[in-house]
Formats: sequence, C-alpha cells, structure tokens
Amino acid sequence: MHIILLGAPGAGKGTLAKMIAGKFGVPHLSTGDILRDNVNKKTYVGNQAKEYMDNGKLVPDDIMIQMVKGRVLEEDCKTGFILDGFPRTIRQAEALKLIFDELDITIDAIFNLEASQETIIERLSGRRTCKNCGAIYHIKNIPSEVEGKCDKCGNMLYQRDDDKKDVVKKRLMVYKTQTKKLISYYEKQDSFCEIDANKKVDEMFVEACKDLGKACKSG
Repeated sequence: MHIILLGAPGAGKGTLAKMIAGKFGVPHLSTGDILRDNVNKKTYVGNQAKEYMDNGKLVPDDIMIQMVKGRVLEEDCKTGFILDGFPRTIRQAEALKLIFDELDITIDAIFNLEASQETIIERLSGRRTCKNCGAIYHIKNIPSEVEGKCDKCGNMLYQRDDDKKDVVKKRLMVYKTQTKKLISYYEKQDSFCEIDANKKVDEMFVEACKDLGKACKSG
C-alpha cells in the first residue's frame, strides 16, 4: 500500500500516518525523519543538506528527492509506505512520479487533509515539547500529568517558536502559496481524496479507511 499525505502544518498528517501505518504494517516516512537520519548518518546527501541547514537555508529539491528515493528503496518499504510531508512542490511531485514509474509503484491514495485556520492555530499554539526527550503534548488535547513537565523524563516543556500564533499564521500563508498548484496537480487523479481535518483524528482515520476501501477492510 502506497499513500501520500498532503496538508498544512497542524492538519494531523503525522498522527493519521502513524494510525494507518499501524493498521497496515507499512512504514511512516516523514521527510523530517528522513532528513535527520541522513544528516546523523553523514550520508553524501546528508552532508550536503547539513551545509544548507547550518546556513539557515532550505534544503534544495534535488537533495530531498535523492533522500526520499533512497528511503523508499529500503527493505521495509517493499510492501508499501506512507509519505508524510513530501512532495511540497510541483517539481517534487513530478520527480516523485518518475521515481514511482521507475520502481513500478502505484499510488493507492493521495489524502489531502483540509482544516480551517482556526483549528490549526489552536492545535499548534497549544503544543508543548519536552526540551530533553522531544515528547509532544497539548495543553488541551494531550496535557502532561504535571503542568509544564514531561511525563516521560520529568524535564521542562516549552513552546517552540514556530508554534506561536503569529508564526503559525505566517506558516499557513506560505503553505497556501506553495501548495495551491500541488493540490490542483493531484486532485485530477482518481486516487485523490479530501479528508475533513477539523474532525478528531479517530474520525479522520475512519474516513481514510472508507476511502481505502477493500484494502482497508482486508487489513
């Protein structure tokens, strides 16, 4: 099973991906994880990416495309995978199609998670992260047992700069500008489905399973 998840920051892609991955036993491929893994392993493309990151620049499409191709060629992806956060541009989408054609991979579903700006701002601005272990909480939806402290390691929780309301609004503007053409590119395909991401993630999961149809029922 091969799935692409599209959606703005805070739409719930990561959580939904983990639920689908758990049901079907396929890996959840987050571009953030792929990037960090290559940097940590000091691969050729990882070293290239680090140079851009160290200088505060975005990692170019060519490098990200190479990383994604390398990841989908790994053994655990032979039965399928869920791509979360890639592609983000038309160029990346076209490159991904070439990779899939080369590897004879068919996309079973392209889920576009649509959520209102209000929903996303509430989700992201309420998020708190552990400074030590990176565990993520939410002041409303997933509060820690002791306010301001991580349940796992006891360290302090903090609000990331990019989770502050004014920054979230800017991130959403950038997302809409960059991905409007990408959605148009994919919505012409039969495998494209929109999911109401204003709902709770359990409801989103049920909706995704309905769209996956027979594949989901046999899982």
